Amino acid sequence: MIIIGEKINGSIPSVAKAIAERDAEFIKNRARMQAEANASFIDCCASVPEDVEVETLKWMIDCIQEVTDLPISIDSPSAHVLAEVYSYCKRPGLFNSVSGEGDKIDTIFPILAKEENKDWQVIALLSDNTGIPKTADDRLKVFKHIMEKAEEYHIAPSRIHIDPLVEMLCTSEDGIAMNVEVISTIRKQYPDIHITAAISNISFNLPVRKLINCCFLTLAMNA
Repeated sequence: MIIIGEKINGSIPSVAKAIAERDAEFIKNRARMQAEANASFIDCCASVPEDVEVETLKWMIDCIQEVTDLPISIDSPSAHVLAEVYSYCKRPGLFNSVSGEGDKIDTIFPILAKEENKDWQVIALLSDNTGIPKTADDRLKVFKHIMEKAEEYHIAPSRIHIDPLVEMLCTSEDGIAMNVEVISTIRKQYPDIHITAAISNISFNLPVRKLINCCFLTLAMNA
């Protein structure tokens, strides 16, 4: 199992405060804790305005790389920010993320296609210009488009992590069944592809969250 540590994210109030105050020790401690918990990648998300995002991500990456050699998942909604920041990482990591939206794929996939970046990987979200598709069939259409682009740029499926976009169970009653269907279909078509997801989304605003998360993770792993 590949575990992407998600605790260095500016959408978390304590992390946002540390970023605003440039509290390097806070960021370093979060990186250490996740490394000690056997994370495979350390996610690095600034959640700041785009005009200061590159500078902020570089500072955060510096903090992380001072305390761990784990690869970094550079996380931004802007493909152009990712394209500017990735080379600041000391070792290949994850572009987080692309999707069927706008020019994201055509910005990041050419970078992945370069020989010097052959060890970089990418997370691809099953969303497009219309937002998050509501049915399994529509999400699989986005997946088909992503894989056609991957073939065009000669990106091996083994370098791609598909995010089926797990939604809150409290607002999407058929979400579990839909995600299991999407994951199962993708795995049958591309056995070497990775599946990644924010598992904890499923239990947001519900009781016994850990139990719900564990149950959904078990279903997803066996899809």
